[in-house]
Amino acid sequence: MKKNSRKVHLVKVLVLAAFTVVSCSKDEVSIEEEVVAEAVITTVELKYSDESEMISEEISSIAEDVYAADEISSTSKFNYSSDYLPDCITITTVVTDTTKEKTIDFGDGCELPNGNVISGTINLSYAKDMELAQKTLAISLENFTFNGVAVEGGADVLRLRSNQNGNPQAVANASFNAAWPDGETASFEGTRTREWIEGYGSGFWGDNVFLITGKRTFTNRAGNSFTKEIITPLRRELSCRFIVSGVLEITRNDATASLDFGDGSCDAKGILTSPDGSSEEIFLRRFLKN
Repeated sequence: MKKNSRKVHLVKVLVLAAFTVVSCSKDEVSIEEEVVAEAVITTVELKYSDESEMISEEISSIAEDVYAADEISSTSKFNYSSDYLPDCITITTVVTDTTKEKTIDFGDGCELPNGNVISGTINLSYAKDMELAQKTLAISLENFTFNGVAVEGGADVLRLRSNQNGNPQAVANASFNAAWPDGETASFEGTRTREWIEGYGSGFWGDNVFLITGKRTFTNRAGNSFTKEIITPLRRELSCRFIVSGVLEITRNDATASLDFGDGSCDAKGILTSPDGSSEEIFLRRFLKN
């Protein structure tokens, strides 16, 4: 009887100890989750997120450049061509009764004038009637990479020939998934408005300037999501591979940080301001050297 009592007592002790260890482990996980949840965005997350914005913006720029060349040529008395896309890109057009289907093929790798290297295909489709004041452009990707980042997804773009300021404007509802060579993955989706404020129809890509507004959600491989809303329009000069000015607000779990892209200089730097008001200068692009 005494031996059995000792065995029962020992089992109780072991069960209690195991329960205590599990409880502590759960508490530790909860604490770690709370710490992660409190952070608006880490510098690493910001760099991946900024690259995703660059990818989405470049896709939009290429699609709109191809469409604009068709629009200008169809509505003017001269044969217009843009010099933005290099000779290593092949554009194939198929015309139906109602649409134009364009395949923009970058082959195994083609470097754009701004230094970005793209491979794969962008498919672009829109209404055949070039006299329309507005139309929808459908964008999809095939085997697409951007500076080594594999990208899937597409966008529907409402293209206005002239907005209230008299400028061409494109409102894109986009959804993309990206996989970096180092194994990081992310999804990013939302609506962006691009107003073409300078250079439309000049034929020289270095004149092209856009103002960008809108809001997007970024979700990384760990499932951490945050929203990025433009509160001061981002200025994209096609002669520079970076956003040169403007301010983003980045929000997660009711905490908000801001990212200021600067005073117009063509560089990969920004000022990140945390919710507590502290600021630091950061270098945004991982695949470029300081």
